[in-house]
Amino acid sequence: MTVLYPFLHESRIDDGVHRALADLFGGHDAFTLTLGAFGRYPGVLYLDPWPHDPVKALQKDLALRWPEALPYRGIFGAGLDPHVTVANSEGPSTQDAAYDALEAELAPLLPLTCPVDTVHLIVRDGGRWRDRAAYRLHRTGHPVTRCVRCGRP
Repeated sequence: MTVLYPFLHESRIDDGVHRALADLFGGHDAFTLTLGAFGRYPGVLYLDPWPHDPVKALQKDLALRWPEALPYRGIFGAGLDPHVTVANSEGPSTQDAAYDALEAELAPLLPLTCPVDTVHLIVRDGGRWRDRAAYRLHRTGHPVTRCVRCGRP
């Protein structure tokens, strides 16, 4: 799930930015999301994570700290609601049928319950995306829940 895209240009991501990100994310408790329903934006099929509030809190704090990093470059105003993109590559003439078929195929796997305890900084390296850093969310001392599908904490 995207918390903020685009972030800062990679040339601006230095030790100070890493410390600020670690502090920011460390100030938020880990949480669990349930992905149980599909939604659509024009050209996009997504899963709607619930609850939205923990993700929106992360987005809000990032926007306060780096106001120049406009969500989706400001194309959608203040940004979109939290979502997990499933597909966005179909053209207008084929997307409805393709996304209907994909929903039908994936619906029996829902809901997915996923613990969130880390936020990853992913950067574009030429034509590829790569994981540059990971920042832990605050653990509240409760036992770590595990993803029902993959078993990962």
